[in-house]
Amino acid sequence: MGPTVRDLIHILQIFFPPELSLHRALYLLGVILSVYPLFLLHINQRRQPGQRIRTAWLTSIEKLFKKALAEQDEDNPVWTTGIDRSTEYSEILSNDLAPLYNLLGAAPGIPENPVASQITLPIQRIVLVTSHLSCIFCPPADLNIIPTLRRQEKAQIVWLLDEDLRWVEADLLIAHCASCKADYYPDCVTFRDENNRRCQKLDSSPPYLRVSKQGIWVHRRVAVLQESAVDNLHAGWSSFAALVNGTASKSTRKLTVRQSQRLWTEHFARRLLLFHSKLESFTCRAHPSTRTLATAVRTALGENGGVLSPAMSHGCTDCTHLKRFRSDLVAEGAVFGASHQLTDTVNTDEAPDLDPAADPAVAQLPLPQQQQPPVEGQPRGYVRMAVMDGKNIPHRKCTLDVCEGPLVNYRDGRFCAIHMPLTNRCGILSCNREIQHAGSLTCDDPAHVAWYKQYKSRFRLSFPGVQRVIRRQQEHGVPAPSTGVRNELSPLGDIPGEQVVHSFDAGSTYCLQTVQWACGYPIGWGKCYRSESSSQVLAILDRIWANHPESKPAFIAYDDACSLLRHIVTQDPHSPWLERTKFIVDAFHYIGHLVTDLLCRLWCNPQPLNGSQPDLVRVETDSNGNTHQTRAFNTQTAEQLNSWLNGFESQLRQMSDVNYDLVVHVLMLLYAEKTQRRVGEDKLELTEEFWSQALGVEGEE
Repeated sequence: MGPTVRDLIHILQIFFPPELSLHRALYLLGVILSVYPLFLLHINQRRQPGQRIRTAWLTSIEKLFKKALAEQDEDNPVWTTGIDRSTEYSEILSNDLAPLYNLLGAAPGIPENPVASQITLPIQRIVLVTSHLSCIFCPPADLNIIPTLRRQEKAQIVWLLDEDLRWVEADLLIAHCASCKADYYPDCVTFRDENNRRCQKLDSSPPYLRVSKQGIWVHRRVAVLQESAVDNLHAGWSSFAALVNGTASKSTRKLTVRQSQRLWTEHFARRLLLFHSKLESFTCRAHPSTRTLATAVRTALGENGGVLSPAMSHGCTDCTHLKRFRSDLVAEGAVFGASHQLTDTVNTDEAPDLDPAADPAVAQLPLPQQQQPPVEGQPRGYVRMAVMDGKNIPHRKCTLDVCEGPLVNYRDGRFCAIHMPLTNRCGILSCNREIQHAGSLTCDDPAHVAWYKQYKSRFRLSFPGVQRVIRRQQEHGVPAPSTGVRNELSPLGDIPGEQVVHSFDAGSTYCLQTVQWACGYPIGWGKCYRSESSSQVLAILDRIWANHPESKPAFIAYDDACSLLRHIVTQDPHSPWLERTKFIVDAFHYIGHLVTDLLCRLWCNPQPLNGSQPDLVRVETDSNGNTHQTRAFNTQTAEQLNSWLNGFESQLRQMSDVNYDLVVHVLMLLYAEKTQRRVGEDKLELTEEFWSQALGVEGEE
């Protein structure tokens, strides 16, 4: 329990001279509370033998006291007698800090400061210093040699955007290890690795984050505010900077877009690395730029895709069910029908008998077999369903269709680093002649120049321009289009205009592929570059479960699961995916699949009514007492995640590959936490009774 107001008055009477004004005494008390971390560093350094009584840390504290007492205030003079005792009293006060902190409730030697959260003063001098007391790289050789930290240099005055969105001055002090030469900043530690390169480790939750090399710092609660704005308002870096500047309108200082992006990167770098359990092992170049830091974090988490390791151990009643058998459906009163029928299908007429030999994949797949229920009292096992879907949220890449390389210049570039020499060639790829002059995109062939001008003009139509095109088409007898303006490209020689292969604009990826459990908790993601082909989708699945083969789901719902299953069977009939995972079409898209597709009917039905897949159905009784089968899992969670991602589409389309990947990593993290909160609020966690029935053990596996 912290000191009361009476205790504070008693402290002021004992430690503060009577000629010091009350206003300045309260201000000085705030400074005393702020420098407590420096006093801990001083106490820790004194633990080593042979140390001076007054360390550099104590000298810095004394200078801060002197500065606080020497500041002039015309309305409230510091000393009522007019005699300046700043130097004398600063030294006296710095020598009496130990008993003073004891009275305030903060005993020296404790590595945290409980007083800071218990006493709130209107004015307080902010000191930025590391939370480490000893070097983390130099373990003590014996009890008498402690790797304590020294003050590297004098305090620096920096600008800080505090938690109330006010710009204030603060004092920055950097700690230093005399043994390994590591420097300890308020938010990170820099050191030399085995190759003598200067590297950096991030502190997990520093109270302040540096957002500019010019000495601009931001309170971490502002970063939390930015996270909330991203999650709930889909705010970008520029919009958040405008929000902060509009709130702190009285200050002439502004948070720039670059600083807003740096704050976002610093905050989410720590959040992501902690979530993926990689913060302890993560290092990057010391004092990196925003892009360098983002690249290092992206490399640690995954390029062009990612896996959420905590998802492999996730389980709730929405995505994980006890294993069911046909006998369970019979006991519940299920009425079985044809295997290809669905309760929400309009036409459910029997399909004609099909020849399995007509589809080679069908001949290689064993017919679905019914498992016998376990003996009474034996574990039943459990099943989990994952749901997958593609979302058309691309980012720009090299203009060549076969190339997946990132652009060198994302502002107006067209090529990756490998294909940059093509900038000196005509944009009509079949031409291969040099451009006519620097900055041009075509050679001097008049036909190529004219075709390029027509191509660019298609994207510069204003509303009056659209009306003009429609009038001209009507003058030439072309009927007005019902869906849009027909602005077709003219042919280039014998090549139709729409088939001309060119490099006038950057290319783009095809889609973002997401995978999540049936409850919505994200598992992983990847990118399809040219199309949502089965080979690319399978490669994403292989990547996600490469290090977690034991966590593969019992079912994967996908809108084109039959094509994916056919691809797996024809490429590798002994694929591990066929051993424990069944691929089913999600309920919405299954209605549109051909009833003549035997593979889809037998193996990919999301709700077979003949009892062949008891894990996929539940028997419910309506208000009239009639029983009917319903789907046991929600196969539309991928659509729900993609709907949430729509709010970030305009931002992601304009990003570089590095920023795109990092933002998607962040969005998966935010959605996972959102889903986990919902699971907790709705009490959907798996109980000990569940695991007892599933595995015959108490608690989760």
